[in-house]
Amino acid sequence: ATTTSSPEAILDAVGGPGNIAHLTHCATRLRFELNDASIVDTPTVEKIPGVMGAVPQSGNRYQIIIGGTVQSMYESIMALPAMKDAGATTGSAAKSNDEIKAAARASGIRGRFAWVDSFFEFLSDSFRPLIGALLGASIFITFMALMGTLGVIGNWADSRVTLEPTWAYLNLTWRAVFYFLPLMVAYNASKKLGADPWVGFAVMGFTMLPGFASLGLTDAAHQITFLGSEITQVPLFGPLPLTIFDYNSQVFPPLLMAAVLGPLTKWLKKFVPADVQLIFVPFIAMLIMIPLTSFILGPIGVYVGAGLSKVLLAINNVSPFIFCLLIPLAYPFMVPLGLHWPINAVMLLNIQQNGFDFIQGPMGAWNFACFGATAGVLVLAVRHKEKDMRVTATGALFAGLVGGISEPSLYGIHLRYKRIYPRLLVGCVVGGVIQGVFGGVTTNAFVFTSLLTIPAFSNIPVYAVSVLAAFFTAMVLVIISDYRTSEDRAEVDAIAAQNEADATLEAAQAAAAQEPATTALTPGA
Repeated sequence: ATTTSSPEAILDAVGGPGNIAHLTHCATRLRFELNDASIVDTPTVEKIPGVMGAVPQSGNRYQIIIGGTVQSMYESIMALPAMKDAGATTGSAAKSNDEIKAAARASGIRGRFAWVDSFFEFLSDSFRPLIGALLGASIFITFMALMGTLGVIGNWADSRVTLEPTWAYLNLTWRAVFYFLPLMVAYNASKKLGADPWVGFAVMGFTMLPGFASLGLTDAAHQITFLGSEITQVPLFGPLPLTIFDYNSQVFPPLLMAAVLGPLTKWLKKFVPADVQLIFVPFIAMLIMIPLTSFILGPIGVYVGAGLSKVLLAINNVSPFIFCLLIPLAYPFMVPLGLHWPINAVMLLNIQQNGFDFIQGPMGAWNFACFGATAGVLVLAVRHKEKDMRVTATGALFAGLVGGISEPSLYGIHLRYKRIYPRLLVGCVVGGVIQGVFGGVTTNAFVFTSLLTIPAFSNIPVYAVSVLAAFFTAMVLVIISDYRTSEDRAEVDAIAAQNEADATLEAAQAAAAQEPATTALTPGA
């Protein structure tokens, strides 16, 4: 009998290579854009070995949760002969993302919500490829924070403080990621919208040149007050005022820039002859986008980010206690919808503008409640000998506690069992209350909330106690009440008992089949 591998089974389950318009992956999921998502049998997909879960989405998009081995699974699927053959002969594979989205918007009731889904997909795809770099930077940040806490070094997070050369060198490891973050976002966002990503990179790079910032030091530069803040302007081309900002770590300006560059590129390709598009489309795009970004879009992006930051800071200042409850209770519902990316961007702006962030601490209560619920599921899976769930929960728990990634837990377990969320939310409340009682927890760096990054927070004892309380509260509640209903639990236990009985019977039969041969060789028999 032939055995179908997991990559082959996944390919068959989604309708074969001819049904795949586009395939990418993030940190834990395979992300399909299909020609027809209705033919996919989700229960079949979820039974494939190595699959933690499946998440159908609007617009013929389909996600399959794999976990930490998603990279190798993606490469195995792309290496299948059927995929290679389809890549050479299937016309549907050449469809652009925009064509797939346009078709989805026009199809039935999903079309009414496709634009919302597309907007958050744009935000998500602009940041998702950066998860690896951000995770690596967060570990460096935690190391520097730990050294600062132990008194080995001074204020490592303040760029104005001079560290000893060796420590200053090590400190640059994480600063490089965040300094050039606008360039990375510009590349991803431009690519997502069909523009040349290197053109987007170059346009945003113009605003980050030392020469751009030095324009604010010329004799013509002057200070004005705008929205309560002192800003520097310099007149160019006569009376046109250029506002000088420090764009490092900014994310809203590159997003706005890409949102204009994408449609502009498509428009230019309609009018520029195909033979000279390689030269004149990027030239005209840069000719338009560099002044448009530096004079208008860049400052608007800075003000949008600053406005969001000030609104959240005002809420936190009015009542840190309410804020510490609001964030961990909101995130469990925001993350599945992709609504958390704008808030994550504000965290970076908080650090740049205020020198600290007040969102990540309460967010840690949600993350650890999520991981605690997963730990509770793992305990029950071991107790009831559920092999598949044990494997899923182990991988998800490791990804959470070490990497601070909640997706394997969320999509692989929690959203599949409705009984988990109420227990998880209680953990969020407990962790949030502890932080709120002590006035909140801040950090002066952007990190993924995991066990490794606890030293990066300002009040380490309060933060540690709050996240551990959130973890164990959710864990104990899941263990006590189970994540399955009593009927489902009885069915699962019956199946496990039957499988164990079958295995015992097969072992006994195998032993009995070998017994005659052993007897025949016994001396004196």
